Amino acid sequence: MRRIIILAIAALACTTIQAQYVNPHFDVWPKEVPNAKGPKAAPTVEPQVESKQVYLKNVTNPTLEEFKPTVAANGKAVIVCPGGAYAILSYDKEGQEVAQWLAGQGYQAYVLAYRCPNDRAGALQDIQRSIRTVRSKGFKTVGVIGFSAGASLSCRAATRWAQPSYEPKDDIDKLSCRPDFSILIYPAYLDEGPEGTLTPELNVSAETPPLFVFGTEDDTRYGSPSSMTITDAMRRVGAPIELHFLTKGGHGYGMRFGAGLIWPKLAETWLKTL
Repeated sequence: MRRIIILAIAALACTTIQAQYVNPHFDVWPKEVPNAKGPKAAPTVEPQVESKQVYLKNVTNPTLEEFKPTVAANGKAVIVCPGGAYAILSYDKEGQEVAQWLAGQGYQAYVLAYRCPNDRAGALQDIQRSIRTVRSKGFKTVGVIGFSAGASLSCRAATRWAQPSYEPKDDIDKLSCRPDFSILIYPAYLDEGPEGTLTPELNVSAETPPLFVFGTEDDTRYGSPSSMTITDAMRRVGAPIELHFLTKGGHGYGMRFGAGLIWPKLAETWLKTL
């Protein structure tokens, strides 16, 4: 009886891990991961019963999960960066569900499982390599969208594309890592300068690609100051930005409730202007 119980638990664990991906995925770094903190390994998958979502932890082998368009393809691609305070990834709520929405708009979408925990430098390398990899597949337009820490990463991609973060590995790294647009939903960590000013590493200029920012005033955890800080910085240099700032909404809603039911329609309209 004990052996049967152990086998049942093992089977359940395998099912949970397999449920991490619903579509084909591939490694961002086919060979060595630059500046790796450890060997490549499968991430820890932790279902969150109360909040009905799945966390990924201990990501050492970054991956891109592919979501093909479910309507007529528009020939454009978007990389989705889940949030999680650079500690974990809210992989389904802020990743897969968003990719499915984009696929329903005609985009080829990819969910990026970037390195965590606490590896901002590695995460930047992962997003830059991912943009180049997706561009190598023939997409002339490649955008990014992120939530909370994922929005921070998406903003870093949009403002640090002229600064290589790793040594070139192959011909893919000859391609541009500048995203053609960036969507920031309840962004975090953009106001880490003195007295809440723009985070110093963010090089906002007239060449920064168009940004769409969505935040709420009552997001006292992260998003309220970050949303306003990046908007002010973009306006100062005349770079294109669209800000939607609601009174209430909080943080971490993804596309599931409250403000999460509002921003997708606004983003759809904005995307049609690009």
